Amino acid sequence: MAAKDERKTVLITGCSPGGIGHALALSFRARGLRVLATARTTDKINDLAENGIETLPLEVDSDESIVSCSKSIEKLTGGRGLDFLVNNAGVSYVMPALDINIEDAKKIFDVNVFAIMRLCQVFAPMLIAARGTIVMIGSLGAVIPYVFGSVYNASKAALHAYANTLRVELAPFDVKVITIVSGGVKSNISSHVKRVLPEDSVYSPLEQNYVRRQGHSQEGAMLNKAYAESVVKQVLPGSGPWPWTWLLRDARKRWIWEGNKSWVVYFLSGGYTWTGVFDWWMTRVFQLWKLKKQKVSRP
Repeated sequence: MAAKDERKTVLITGCSPGGIGHALALSFRARGLRVLATARTTDKINDLAENGIETLPLEVDSDESIVSCSKSIEKLTGGRGLDFLVNNAGVSYVMPALDINIEDAKKIFDVNVFAIMRLCQVFAPMLIAARGTIVMIGSLGAVIPYVFGSVYNASKAALHAYANTLRVELAPFDVKVITIVSGGVKSNISSHVKRVLPEDSVYSPLEQNYVRRQGHSQEGAMLNKAYAESVVKQVLPGSGPWPWTWLLRDARKRWIWEGNKSWVVYFLSGGYTWTGVFDWWMTRVFQLWKLKKQKVSRP
């Protein structure tokens, strides 16, 4: 009979080579976690399997695929729960706000927002069982008016807001929600589609700037390996700024700013003023503290 795997388990979405998810998988693995890496087809991530990482197929915008993946993970973990869910999968859309295609915009929200909402719903019982952590890969685009990226920026702003509320609602069950406000990181997010301005676009005089904007996030971008190592270090239990690591049971930050230009935006946007006062207030006003002793049955 095989020995039970007692390692902490992390599920990561969007792990194709060259991207953030791929680097995160390797970094979590290097720290001794059991990594479950996903992609639309596992053939794309065979190199991760060769590094001792378990791979599973997952189409985040397919409810059937999400449910199937959850059942597979339930079997793999033997029902011990899921310690980390890293919502990394996402798609970009670079187009002036006046020129966007609404159907394309809906697809962006399907992957960047609604898929994540569904993933959190489906995996919540496993996360609650393990008192786990949800990691959202957000973006500076949710904070600054990154031109020609209105739809993508809006999707990430929606993700930030969703995570902000989810964090408070899951706190009574000892589930942590951490949002990574990501700056420029080497990835393939903008390499799959090259878009052109409509012929009648009022932004046609800026066409060269628009072309540059499609790859702008990669100019001076942080290496994804360095990004992943920094993020993993900060989301694992026991991390956090001094002196809170001495005073709190779990001192990990709610918001982590990482990637090229992230700290510049952090200071200029007043990111240092973001506090947990609203978390405390909402928990008290709506008496979420009453849920702490409630047992959650598994489906």
